[in-house]
Formats: sequence, structure tokens, C-alpha cells
Amino acid sequence: MQDKVEVTVNYEGKTIVLETIKGTNLRKLLLENGLSPYSKINQKLNCGGNGICATCGVFILENKPKPTHWHDWLANKFYYPRLSCQIVVEQAMVIEIPQKLIWGSRRKPKS
Repeated sequence: MQDKVEVTVNYEGKTIVLETIKGTNLRKLLLENGLSPYSKINQKLNCGGNGICATCGVFILENKPKPTHWHDWLANKFYYPRLSCQIVVEQAMVIEIPQKLIWGSRRKPKS
């Protein structure tokens, strides 16, 4: 039996709870459920989840996994959206898909 976890997604003013199994790629989970991490411009113009275009960024609000990709490490350090294509869901988490033109803006956490 595979362990199931919940991913709570804040998207366009709505909160959606998705159930998945541990080890699922976050980008794939979002796309399979009709929740695109891309802006309208990048729906078709993206790297397909290879971690090189930086257009699938999301903010992880709770239970942030440690970055495993160079871009994710920098995004985490400087408060930019993390790449959903480089995040493996291992535990319940809360994320936000930000509105963006292409990449998404920097956002310092509230103290």
C-alpha cells in the first residue's frame, strides 16, 4: 500500500486539496488536476519539466522540502517561487500558484 499525502493548493483565490502518493512530482500532479503552474504565455512555451526555464514556479507555504536543484536552492534563499518540476511530494504541503507574467516575483515571508 502506498502512503497518501495531501497537497493544499491556493490558486486564483480558491483552495483546492489534492490527494497523491509520496514520490509524486508536484508539476505533474498540478497539471493532471487542471492546475497549471504556468502563466498563459508559458502554457506551451516551457521546458517540459526539465528545470531550465523557471516558469513553473510555486510558493511553498508549509512543509517546504529541501531544495535539490540549483535553481530551487537560489529561489528558496532569495524568496522566489520554487520550481514545481523539481519538487517531489514526500509529505503534506500547502502551496500557492502565484499570478505571474512569466516567472513570478520575489516575496519575502512576513515576520
